[in-house]
Amino acid sequence: MSATASIWLVIVLAAIGANLPFLSQRWLLVGPKAAPTKPMAARLGEMVLLYFLVGGISLLLERRVGQIAPQQWEFYAITATLFITLAFPGFIYRYLVRRKA
Repeated sequence: MSATASIWLVIVLAAIGANLPFLSQRWLLVGPKAAPTKPMAARLGEMVLLYFLVGGISLLLERRVGQIAPQQWEFYAITATLFITLAFPGFIYRYLVRRKA
């Protein structure tokens, strides 16, 4: 896989991973259904878990391309902020879009 394809794969995985907690009432998308609704703290916990999962996948892809570059705290602050920003469509869908019931 080329470096460009790896980068796009990480971006797509981050966008999907950031929105997954907001798309389902199930715990981690496959567990039992939360009754009556999944709390926001649980959704944020799932986002943190998925952030680290996507980060691990990106480290594996970076290792395949070459040597892993050392990062400082600024890198992780920016990637966490980007991950939260990518979760915006899922948040809007879950909490702000009114569904006719």
